[in-house]
Parts: sequence; C-alpha cells; structure tokens
Amino acid sequence: MSRVFLASRNAKKLAEMQRILAEHAPGIEVVGQGGVPTYDEPVEDQPDFEGNALLKARAGLAATGLPSLADDSGLCVDALKGMPGVLSARWSGPPKSDARNNALLLDQLADVPADRRGAHFVCAVAFCHPDGTELVVHGRMDGRIIGEVRGAGGFGYDVLFAADGHDVTTAELDTAEKDAISHRGKALREIAPQVASVLVRTNISSE
Repeated sequence: MSRVFLASRNAKKLAEMQRILAEHAPGIEVVGQGGVPTYDEPVEDQPDFEGNALLKARAGLAATGLPSLADDSGLCVDALKGMPGVLSARWSGPPKSDARNNALLLDQLADVPADRRGAHFVCAVAFCHPDGTELVVHGRMDGRIIGEVRGAGGFGYDVLFAADGHDVTTAELDTAEKDAISHRGKALREIAPQVASVLVRTNISSE
C-alpha cells in the first residue's frame, strides 16, 4: 500500500480525503500529522489558497519524506468583499474556534438581507513528491450564508452555508452528498488520478 501524508490534524478532513482518494486511487493510505513525528509547521502567510497549500505540502514532504498533500480552504462572502478568505480558520482570532468564527460571521451579516448573502467556498489542494513533482488543483462551491446555525456534520462554516440548489446546509448533508458538490471534493477528485499516476510512475522507476 502506498502511503501519502496529509498535512492536517483534522480527523474529518483526513477521513474525507481518504474516502475520495480511495475512489480514484485504491490502495493509498492517507497518514495525518498524528501519525508522524511532530515537526515545525510553517506559518500560513501566503496571500492566496494555492500559496498556503504549497507551503504546507512542501513542509510535509521535507519533514516526513512521504509524498505529501495539503489543502488550504476558505469561505469568501460577497458582502464582505471576499473575506474571510485565507483568514477563514482564524477569522475570530486565536485560538482557532469554529463556534467563534461562525458567531462573528453571523454578527457581521446581521443587517445583510438574504438576497445579498451570496458566498462560495474555495479549496486549493497541493501535492509534492520526493522526485520534485508538484501539482495544484482548485475546487469551488457556490451558495449563500443562512441566518442561523444548522446541522451537526462537516466542520468550519458548514453549519451556515447552503450550496446552490440546496435548502439545507452542508452540515446537514450526508457524506456522499457533500463529497459530490463540495469544493474539497471537486479538488480531490481532480487531483486523485494525478497523484495515482505519479505514484505508479515513481514506483515502477524505483524497481
């Protein structure tokens, strides 16, 4: 079984990546940060999602020696001029807290009518291989911010986000439905066969 490192401690994100990669690249085991020795994680100081994803994937490769995946995702709200964007995870300040982030977002949009609450999730997934290969793909999910927290699934802003064509939040969707439409699901389905191709090529060349 080929092992791929995912630069994340988020158990739900690890499960999501394992699940989607397995559909397109069977036999790949995704190992998270909890399964490798602790290393100094880079400061996510890049101005865009792609830059942060590459930063984390390169650091993961350097620390583990394993082919490494990393994603940087965020919510871009029209009425907030695209914010919180790359600051999504730490929108309400340290320490990171989904509950505080969601409360702050609701407060910021308190006077914004429903027809002006458009938003979209963005995800950049980067893959770095010891042979020097680097790949980056992007995914996007459009929708809107609702007025109250709903649902127990997902993570982050899922409890406030309803995707286009849906009356429920992404936190209320089952995993298969969410994977099919989510920004991360789209990005992973695009990169999974590319990752598999690189792993097969490099495994063959090393034999």
